[in-house]
Amino acid sequence: MGIVSGTVVPASDEVIEAIAGIEAKRRAMEKEAGRVASCSSALRKLHGLLEQEKEAAQSRGADAGHPGNVRAVTIEIERVKKLAAIAGQGPLSRHADSAGLRQMTRQKSWQDAQRNPARNKGRRTMGRAGGR
Repeated sequence: MGIVSGTVVPASDEVIEAIAGIEAKRRAMEKEAGRVASCSSALRKLHGLLEQEKEAAQSRGADAGHPGNVRAVTIEIERVKKLAAIAGQGPLSRHADSAGLRQMTRQKSWQDAQRNPARNKGRRTMGRAGGR
């Protein structure tokens, strides 16, 4: 039995270790790539683990094994989703905001630029059949 996210869940030691390993990798990746990328990677791995545990629970039946494995992985998925949502609202989303600001500034400066009137270049002949 293990404790996951403050809730007592009867999960197997293997699932608890797998969740802990995914979390350790997520934290290491967060330092290099940021929280959003690390949460995205962790969520992919957790969803894969969830599918494995669902298949295992179906093949073993509800009475055999550790029925809390699916619940433990589900709780961890929700926790990581909350982390990603918090990160998406914080300073890491400035990249998207600054790109939008640059684009608006570029459009504004283009719109405010003086427009050169079309110069009268005179009539040009189609070919060079002229008198020169």
